[in-house]
Amino acid sequence: MILYEHPFSPFAQKVKIALREKAIPFEAVTPPDLGSGSDSDLISSFGPRREVPTLVDDDGTCIFDSTIILEYLEEKYPAPPLLPANLADRAKARTIEDICDTHFEAISWGLNEVRFFGRGKGGLNDQLYEQAIIQVGHAYAWLTAALGDRDWLVGNTFGLADLSAIPIVSAFTVHGIPPAADSALARWMARAQQRPSVAKTTEESLAVVAVLETLHEAVGDGSFKRHYRDHRLEWMVRSGGLQVLLDGLGKGDIRFTETERFLR
Repeated sequence: MILYEHPFSPFAQKVKIALREKAIPFEAVTPPDLGSGSDSDLISSFGPRREVPTLVDDDGTCIFDSTIILEYLEEKYPAPPLLPANLADRAKARTIEDICDTHFEAISWGLNEVRFFGRGKGGLNDQLYEQAIIQVGHAYAWLTAALGDRDWLVGNTFGLADLSAIPIVSAFTVHGIPPAADSALARWMARAQQRPSVAKTTEESLAVVAVLETLHEAVGDGSFKRHYRDHRLEWMVRSGGLQVLLDGLGKGDIRFTETERFLR
């Protein structure tokens, strides 16, 4: 089994945590031209978004989108389960995954744009960071309410909701916005980091931060194109970064999903 990924991608991280929780052997591969907007055969095989994670099973089955990958793994390898037995709890876990994948991921992506990719010159970067701090506070309050007085976000066992939220909270922490010390959410993260699946995945993500710090140069010379889509695009506009979008369109260092090419 091959997982095409990038170690800092929260979507790839959640899949790796699931694979490790289920003790499924896999090889993690970061495509060398990932993020370049490349039309290589490999990148093009990742579906219309040309993104990671993409999973290639040992029988050749190719699956993209982290949610679909996790559903596939849960059905093919049901033990240990990452979804609770109770239907209401299953729905809650999927809701937390969806919110993390959309609204919360967009905040961490925006922070990446400011810090790693040099967006928002002339003080706009500070404005975007300030907006992100406020939004992260709301995200932490929402997750704390979901956690309640339990050890894990849904039910009494580690599962889908936790592995979806952990990479997001970890990314916020990398950007200098950790949960409050000794808060329920901080204690939840500490418990999660005691799990080998989470500890290894987090270690891999942190190991590439130094490389990410240099990527603004690649954006500047046009060899790296950031993917603006869905909630990411919405985040940039509503957080005051419309000029970032206009500048990126003018320079050609952003891209959108080109579904029509994929469907031809």
